[in-house]
Amino acid sequence: MFNFWGSKDQQGQSRPPPEVSSSSQQQQPWYSPSLVSSPSSSSRPQTSGQIPAHVSPGEAAGIITFLKDKSVDELRKLLSDKDAYQQFLLSLDQVKIQNNIKDELRRETLQLARENLEKEPQIMELRNQCKIIRTTELATAQEKLNELERQKEEILKFYSPGSLLNKLQEAMNEVDEESEALQEKFLEKEIDTAAFVQKYKKLRTIYHRRALIHLAAKTSTIG
Repeated sequence: MFNFWGSKDQQGQSRPPPEVSSSSQQQQPWYSPSLVSSPSSSSRPQTSGQIPAHVSPGEAAGIITFLKDKSVDELRKLLSDKDAYQQFLLSLDQVKIQNNIKDELRRETLQLARENLEKEPQIMELRNQCKIIRTTELATAQEKLNELERQKEEILKFYSPGSLLNKLQEAMNEVDEESEALQEKFLEKEIDTAAFVQKYKKLRTIYHRRALIHLAAKTSTIG
């Protein structure tokens, strides 16, 4: 016990208080001194301004409930002994819940990692199949597509207005030549008059029909 000034055992003679030995000195706290405001505040709970921002008021009240029944020595031990503080922290329900959630997430992550590793051969097989498809089937399909594109260009070119007019002109020329050849046969008396008239009339009708179509198509294209 400390001897206060004016006590009976001083008997009128003032005496300085005995020095405290190094063994009886209080152990230095393991946390930053700025976390504690003053010795007088250790006996009362911290105000809301001293509670970290990530701790809700309900959680803070629960922690204070655990602390209020502890003696001053126990509180000092929590402040000075890191192992005691860690043991107290792990005994809190909130910390237990968080640790359980963390352990569960770790187990689920490990399980997913194992499943992914088990599927690695299947993934490699699918990769090889995709590579084969790209190098063989895709190349064949691309070649077929190019051939179809070429055929499409030929068809479009074949049925273009200019190409159709040329073909119609060629058909007119063929009928005209055929009618001239028939006329030569008639002059050489290789065919009788009735047969000549019938065939010649048919050929000239075809010629003039094609000529009218050619003229109308040409006029429409130019317009």
